[in-house]
Amino acid sequence: MATEIITREDLEAFGEKLIGQMKSLLSGGSTEGEPRKWIKSYQVKNLLKISSNTLQTLRDNGTIPFTKIGGILYYSIEDIQKVLRGEVQSKRIRLAR
Repeated sequence: MATEIITREDLEAFGEKLIGQMKSLLSGGSTEGEPRKWIKSYQVKNLLKISSNTLQTLRDNGTIPFTKIGGILYYSIEDIQKVLRGEVQSKRIRLAR
C-alpha cells in the first residue's frame, strides 16, 4: 500500500473548495456553474412581483405551465422568461354563453 503525504496547503485548498460547493448548494445554485432550469412558486412570485392568488390564476388559465412533484410546484425558467417578454397568452378557451 502506497503512502501519500498531505500537506497543510492541500487541506486548506480542499476545505475552501468544499465550503464553496456547500455555499452554492445552500443558495440553490449548481456546483458546476450551470444556470437554474426550474424554480419554485415563491421565486416566481418574487420575480414577477405577484401575489399567490395571481400566480394561481396564471396556473389555472394556462398562462404559466408548471410541474408538480411531491406536492411542490416547479416552473420552467424559460416559461417565466416568455411571460416576462409577453410571448405567452392564456391557453384556456372560454366558451360564449
